[in-house]
Amino acid sequence: MRLISKAASIAAVAILVGCGGGGGNGPVVIGDDENFYQGAPNVYAYPQYELTQQNKDDLAFMGNEERLAYDLYTYLYNYHLTNSNTEIRQLSNIANQSETTHIKVVRDLVNKYEIEPDELTIIGEPVASRTTPQDELPAGKYDVEHVQELYDALEDKGKQSVRDALEVGCMVEVTDINDLNPKIDAANASGAKDLVEAFEFLRAGSYNHYWAFDRGLKSLGISDGCCSLGDEWCHPEYPQR
Repeated sequence: MRLISKAASIAAVAILVGCGGGGGNGPVVIGDDENFYQGAPNVYAYPQYELTQQNKDDLAFMGNEERLAYDLYTYLYNYHLTNSNTEIRQLSNIANQSETTHIKVVRDLVNKYEIEPDELTIIGEPVASRTTPQDELPAGKYDVEHVQELYDALEDKGKQSVRDALEVGCMVEVTDINDLNPKIDAANASGAKDLVEAFEFLRAGSYNHYWAFDRGLKSLGISDGCCSLGDEWCHPEYPQR
């Protein structure tokens, strides 16, 4: 999937509906305390494989994209809690229970194979090194141009309303799944079983997250959930946990 085209299409997507806000003794709460944690694969349990250039670039790409999900969900959670007194728990739960683990799995692979920026063909100016602590990675800054453009477009959309923030979640997860499918195929073709297991783990998480955002939209009265965004984002075939 070409993320550069995604950024352009997202700018024109869907209706902006204000929702949430309010007084009372606490914020309006969307979602619940659903647990998204899944046991992460131990990529060090596998031998070292001979990675192709495609495999190395795919790891760099997914590292950027998993960071995008964490950064975006964290930002939008805090934005709506502050500006509309609405707590969108899907955003915080997925960011803190799942995306942090996804980022670590990809970084473990990058460190296992000691992949350096000069080995990659898809990044511009590096924003961090592979040894930068995870909590010091620069939020909202990426060294893959397409990922940067996607983040900027989705942040703008997600601030518009609670509905938009949940729709952004649908978009991120569909994009993630679409990007992972060919990377899983490439890892299988090169025999890199550690990459296959890691990428399949990321995809399984994205399936769960998609349905969490779908439920969030339905709780607002959007009966079609993620499908309200159009065919591109409508995936009833995704497995449900």
